[in-house]
Amino acid sequence: MEFIKDLFNFFKERKKWWLLPVILLLLVIGSIIILSSGSSVAPFVYTLF
Repeated sequence: MEFIKDLFNFFKERKKWWLLPVILLLLVIGSIIILSSGSSVAPFVYTLF
């Protein structure tokens, strides 16, 4: 949780709010790849990329 607070403080102090959607998008794509790697949904996810 300390990392998340530090990251939020970085956005707040340096006014880098445009980085927030980029980081969220990377987290979503990474979680989709990790969750689908060992499941039956994997062939459908790979067609998206």
